Amino acid sequence: METDQLSVVALCLLLVSGSTPAYVEEENPEFWRTQGAKALQAALDRKFNTNVAKNIMLFLGDGMGITTITAARILKGQMNNQSGEETVMIMDTFPHAGLVKTYSVDFQIPDSSSTATAYLCGVKTNLNTVGVNAASRNGVCKTQKGNEVTSILKWAKDSGKSVGIVTTTRVQHATPAATYAHTVSRKWYSDADMPASAKKEGCTDIASQLLNNTDIDVIIGGGRKYMTPKGTRDPEYPRDLASRGKRGDGRDLISDWRKMKVGKVARYVWNRTDFDSVDPDTTDYLMALFEPGDMRFEVERDPIMDPSIAETTEKAIRILRKNPKGFFLLVEGGRIDQGHHASRASMALHETVALDNAVAKGLELTNEEETLTLVTADHSHSFSFNGYPFRGQSILGKSPLYGKDMLPYTTLMYGNGPGYKVVNNKRPDIRNVDTTSKDYVQLSAVPLDSETHGGEDVVVLARGPMAHLFHGVQEQSYLAHAMAYAACVGRDLRHCEGRPQPTNTDGGRNAAVSPVSSISLVTAALTGLLAALLH
Repeated sequence: METDQLSVVALCLLLVSGSTPAYVEEENPEFWRTQGAKALQAALDRKFNTNVAKNIMLFLGDGMGITTITAARILKGQMNNQSGEETVMIMDTFPHAGLVKTYSVDFQIPDSSSTATAYLCGVKTNLNTVGVNAASRNGVCKTQKGNEVTSILKWAKDSGKSVGIVTTTRVQHATPAATYAHTVSRKWYSDADMPASAKKEGCTDIASQLLNNTDIDVIIGGGRKYMTPKGTRDPEYPRDLASRGKRGDGRDLISDWRKMKVGKVARYVWNRTDFDSVDPDTTDYLMALFEPGDMRFEVERDPIMDPSIAETTEKAIRILRKNPKGFFLLVEGGRIDQGHHASRASMALHETVALDNAVAKGLELTNEEETLTLVTADHSHSFSFNGYPFRGQSILGKSPLYGKDMLPYTTLMYGNGPGYKVVNNKRPDIRNVDTTSKDYVQLSAVPLDSETHGGEDVVVLARGPMAHLFHGVQEQSYLAHAMAYAACVGRDLRHCEGRPQPTNTDGGRNAAVSPVSSISLVTAALTGLLAALLH
């Protein structure tokens, strides 16, 4: 008998032997009929929120493709001792959804800078460029001048709103950089990263633009070393040479930032203790840089030194929401992407769960009647979920089916990356390997030092004022235009003509709180009804 036939026989034997957990409710067809009826009624009862969006919260999962969302949903449930598949993440409760085409002007599969320029600035551009249109060329400084495009963060600031960025990467990284910077190279973090010719032609580094371009109220993430002169000892890692300041121009941008805020309550912090001491009610500006480069992965984060993304999101909102005209906040789960590039699925999925927790915190602190909240991704990865695993099996585990070589494989794999481990035309035997470890590198089909992005559409999820605009299949650049229309910022102000602006009567504390993940299949069945009550 062929090995693939043997695998099918083995699977059938496992099924009939009762190895699959019994879900008694689901064996009754009325379970599904009731669940479907409630979800249908919730959809029928839903009314469009056509208010002007006083606030906008954009939660961006870098590299968070649909496969990542599905796997993270299961992981989140299993972290709470559930089967996982029936779990409802906070982002799952958003009533409006659409698909977004992610290609850049010059590549089928994009990077984070070209995509960020699209969904933040409303203009698609070329790979590796930030805040410029497609007439600019990667790394060619002279093509930058005159081709700059501004972002919705600037449009919001110009309309009188407060603005902020929160990220788990360095604040000079591609995604946050697109809110304030214009550069033909996303890698020009500091002046030391730029060629002499570019500096001579008048281009400037991303870190300096963080101070000079837009007056950002809240800046939270990593990236200390790009802000200080070359050789400056890092306060947390004074003996680590790689953590020392990089700037060649001798500027201390942290000191410069403080000087620019004279007359305001402006706090710079780099550790948890100082961060916790920041009083949102009395703070006008906050710059919090917790690492020399990117922040640590959530599963490796030291809670004594660094807050979680949910905690940084909360601090940002509490500072920004004091503005009676509202705010714009970008929250990036940036290390989802980096976990995938390393083919460490556990890292990527835990980062996604952490982002979902931040979404929950954002909804808790704002009023859905006046706050447009989006969850989306910039691109996906070559990440697959396969192999017929049983219900409730660890999402980080192995398929019950073996390959034709009679060796097991994980249900999560990559199309390419550092996980290529074929030696002498044979895969490694992972029967005794703990594939749930945070350090486990998933198998891949093609050897690369770093796994690549994927090119399929990503999802956009929306709730709040004008959330129904986020529908169908759209170009990624559409998102900026729809957000701006909902909030009456930027060019198109039709939505607020002839109507009063919403006022903040409760400081944003009358929150529309999303449901938490379901504890059981029965709870999942009530999700549709709960969603209706929240709208």
